[in-house]
Amino acid sequence: MISLFRFSWRAVALIVWIVVGLFSVGLLFPVLRSGGRRLMVLRMSRLLMTICGVRVILHGHAVQDRSVLYVSNHISWLDIFVLNSVRCTSFIAKSDIRRWPVIGWLVAGAGTVFIERGQRRAIQIVSQQMAVCFERGDAVGLFPEGTTSTGWEVRPFHASLFETAISLNVDIQPVALVFEHQGRRSERFAFVGEQSLVGNIWVLLSARHVSVHCHFLDVMPALSCTQWGRSQTAHQARERIRAVVCHESAADTGPAR
Repeated sequence: MISLFRFSWRAVALIVWIVVGLFSVGLLFPVLRSGGRRLMVLRMSRLLMTICGVRVILHGHAVQDRSVLYVSNHISWLDIFVLNSVRCTSFIAKSDIRRWPVIGWLVAGAGTVFIERGQRRAIQIVSQQMAVCFERGDAVGLFPEGTTSTGWEVRPFHASLFETAISLNVDIQPVALVFEHQGRRSERFAFVGEQSLVGNIWVLLSARHVSVHCHFLDVMPALSCTQWGRSQTAHQARERIRAVVCHESAADTGPAR
């Protein structure tokens, strides 16, 4: 009964948030300057964390004052908003996300760039859009695994899109995301398998004491990345993220569901 009540009021708040978000994307964003749009994305993302009852716990320091490529492990649809609650970020995401109900349209309006798998020129098109973001001094977010996982491991990274940051001398910052439920590591909120988006939202809104540890790891300087090349850079980023994710996994007694 308590979880149903919790879900109900959070669901109402989420619906209001969605309506405001759709209004903002459709009517306000086209007339706002880039600074106004970034501020709105930041505040709306932080408000979403509050509505969902998610506490974002920061470790390390996110690059805030210049262009940067954030590369992160990928667990949930919430990841985009978690990172946007720290700094407004233009994400590179698979085109499937664009087709998610409502959420897809919102993340598109917030500046997400979608990559179409199987298209010959997809990497080239996305690289051009990334370059525009970097030239403005923006942060770009990348989930190099290409799909979500339960969060207990880090899948191999696709290296292609690292090339744009390297060629433009943009620093790369690995980010490790770790979800917890009631103080323990948990895969409960991972958006994987055959679970629907609505089902995943139900699980999240019904839960208490949800937190996401957001580890901003040491920056990988552009000069070092240039010397390594994209494949070694991707490998280095993955290993640094795995060091956090797998250390946290070993410290826990097992998956909390």
